[in-house]
Amino acid sequence: MKRFLFCMMLMATMTAQAQEVTLDEVVVSSARTVQLADRQVIYPTRQQLEHSHSGYSLLQKLSLPHIRIDEASHAITALSSKGVEVRINDRKASTNELLSLDVKAVERIEFIDNPGVRYGDGLDYVINIIVRQATSGYVIGTDLTNTLTSVSGSENVFGKVNFGLSELGASYTLNYLNSRGESFTEQAHYLMPDGTTLDVNRHSESIRQRSLSHTFQLSYSLSDTNYIFQARLNGQRNIRPTHSFTQLNVDNISAFSRSDGRQKSPSLDLYFHHDLPHQQSLTANVVGTYISSQSHNENNEGGQYLYHTHGRTYSLWAEALYENQFRPFTLSSGLQWAQRYTSNLYEGDTQAHNGMHTSSLYGFSQLSGRLWQRLSYVAGFGLSRRYYRQAAASHDFLLMRPKLSLSYSLARHWRMKYDVELSQHVSQIALISDVSIKQNALETLVGNSDLRPNRVVTHDLRLSYTTPRLMAELQGYYSGHAHPNMVKIIPTADGHFLRTQSNQKAINFFFLESYNRWTIVPERLELSCYGSVYRFFNLGDDYTHTYTSFNGAAWLQAYLGKWTLMVYADNGYHWMEGHNRGHEGADWQLSASYSLSPDLTLALYARHPFSAHPTEHQDQFMDRYIQKDMISFDRDQGNRLSLNLTWKFCHGRHYRSIQRTMEHHDSETGILK
Repeated sequence: MKRFLFCMMLMATMTAQAQEVTLDEVVVSSARTVQLADRQVIYPTRQQLEHSHSGYSLLQKLSLPHIRIDEASHAITALSSKGVEVRINDRKASTNELLSLDVKAVERIEFIDNPGVRYGDGLDYVINIIVRQATSGYVIGTDLTNTLTSVSGSENVFGKVNFGLSELGASYTLNYLNSRGESFTEQAHYLMPDGTTLDVNRHSESIRQRSLSHTFQLSYSLSDTNYIFQARLNGQRNIRPTHSFTQLNVDNISAFSRSDGRQKSPSLDLYFHHDLPHQQSLTANVVGTYISSQSHNENNEGGQYLYHTHGRTYSLWAEALYENQFRPFTLSSGLQWAQRYTSNLYEGDTQAHNGMHTSSLYGFSQLSGRLWQRLSYVAGFGLSRRYYRQAAASHDFLLMRPKLSLSYSLARHWRMKYDVELSQHVSQIALISDVSIKQNALETLVGNSDLRPNRVVTHDLRLSYTTPRLMAELQGYYSGHAHPNMVKIIPTADGHFLRTQSNQKAINFFFLESYNRWTIVPERLELSCYGSVYRFFNLGDDYTHTYTSFNGAAWLQAYLGKWTLMVYADNGYHWMEGHNRGHEGADWQLSASYSLSPDLTLALYARHPFSAHPTEHQDQFMDRYIQKDMISFDRDQGNRLSLNLTWKFCHGRHYRSIQRTMEHHDSETGILK
C-alpha cells in the first residue's frame, strides 16, 4: 500500500507543466478540476459532453471517487454507509430529469464530498449539475433501456418547449422487473437461555421479485434576467402490486415469506428565485407530499405469521435562502421548516396504530471568502429544533452543526485542504416507532421510541496536485460517533430474541486514501483509480469490535470517433458497524456506445461478465446471543447485458446562465419492516 501511494504522488511530479491561467481559487493550467474550499468544480471536456446522452452517462465519465453508477439500471450509489444526492442547479434531481438532461447545456459539475450546513444529515456526497436555462425552441426525446439477459427495463419519454419567458415540460417513465435470480444462505447460531447453542441453517430455494410502476412529471417555469418561478407536479404509482416471494429451507423444513404492496405518491413543488440589487438574492421553496401505501406480509417459519399495513403520510417542507456577495466574503443564510404526520395501521398478528407527529425548524448561516491570496475558507453554523410525538411518548431535541473548511495553496499546482464538522445523527422514523414485527421463528424486530440523536465529529485533511493532465490527491479522514444508535439483542425467557436499537458507547473509523486521474492521451484516453485503507472501532455496552479493510476502484475510458468505450471495476465496500461486518459485492462493468447521428445513440452495457452468480452482499453478525454468516447472490446480475437507445431532437434552442434552484421530495413512509 505504501508503494502504491508513493508511486501515485511521484507520478504527479513527473508530469509536464503547461501554460497557466488564473481562476478564482487556484492557479492551474486549463485544468478541468478546480479545488475550492468546500467542493471540487469539474468542467467536462468536449468529448465527455459530446459522447454523453443523459445525466447518468455524463456522471459515469467523470470518475468520481466512491460513487458507483449503473447506467443500465439508472442507479447512483455511494460505496459508504450513507448516501449520495444528485441535484440540477442545486435542486434534487429525479430519474426522469437525469434521463432528459440536456447535456449540451451543462456548464460544470460541483462535487461536494463533505457537505456542509446547507445540506441535511445522512449524506456523504452531493453532486450538483449546473446547466444553462433554455430561452427558446423545443426538445423531445426518449431513453429506452432493456436488459437482454433477464426481464427488467425502463422506458422514458420527455419533451420541453419554450415560448417567450415560459417553459412547459413533461416526462413519463415505465419501470418493470420480473426477477428469479436471487438466492442466499444463512448459518445462524443462537445462545439459548439454558446455555446450549441452537444452530439454524437457512437457504433459499427460489426467490421471485416482480414490479410494474410508472412515474410522471409536469413542469412549468417563468424566468427573466433577474427572477425565475418553477412549479413541478410529480407522481408515482404501482400499476401492479410489488410482489416478493421467497421459498426457504430451514433445517430441511420448508418455509416461505411473502410481501405484496402498493404505493402512490403525488407531490407539488413551488420554487421562486429573485436577484436583488447589490449582488443579493432571495430563494424560496415549498413542497407538499402525500404518500399512500398498503402491504400484505406473511411468513410461516415457526408457524403462520400474517399482517397487513395501511399507511398515510402528509408532509410540508419549506426553505428560504438569502445570499449577499459582500467584499471580501459572501454571506448565505437560510431557514428550513418541515412538518410531517404519519399514520400507519397494522392489522393481523401485529396490531398497532402509529400516529406520529414530527416537525423540525433549522436555521443556518455561512461565510465564505479569502483571508489572504492563498487561503480560502468556508465557515458555517446550523441550529435545529426537532420535535417528535407518538402516543404518550414525545421528545424535543436542540441540535447544533458548526463546520469550518480551509483551503491553502502551498505552491504551484499543490493545495492543502482541511474540514472539521460537528453534527448530530437522527434515527429514521420507522426505528423510533413502538411496533414489533416477527422476522422468523426466533427473532422479532422491535422499535425503540427512546432513541436519541447522537453527536458526530469529522476531520478531513487532503493534499492535492492538479495539472491539465493529472490530478493526484492524498486524503486522511476521521469520524467519531458518540452514543450512536446500535443494534441490541434482548433474549427472552422462552428462547426468543428481540432485535432493537439503543444508544451505546461509540462508533469510530478513519481511512487513508489516494485518488488519481490521468489523461494518458488528451481527448482520447483517460485512467482513474483510488485505493483506501479503513480502520473501524465499534464500542458497544458490553463488547468491542474492530476491523481493517481495503476499498478501491479503477476506470479506463476511451473516445474513438463515434465510439465511447469504458471499463470499470471496484472491490465493493468493506465496513463494520456495531455487530455487523459487511461487504458489498464487487462490481465490474464494460460499456460501448455508438453515435449513429448527433441525435441518436446506441449503447451496450455488460455487468459482471464471466460470472454466472456474482455475490451481492456478505454479512457477519457477531452478537453474544446471535451469530450469523450470510451471503446473497443474484444470477440475473451475472453476465448481464443491457441495450440502451437514446433519441433526442432539438430545434431552435438557445440558452442563458441561471442562478441555482432547489427541490425537496419526501419519500419516508415510517413503516417498520
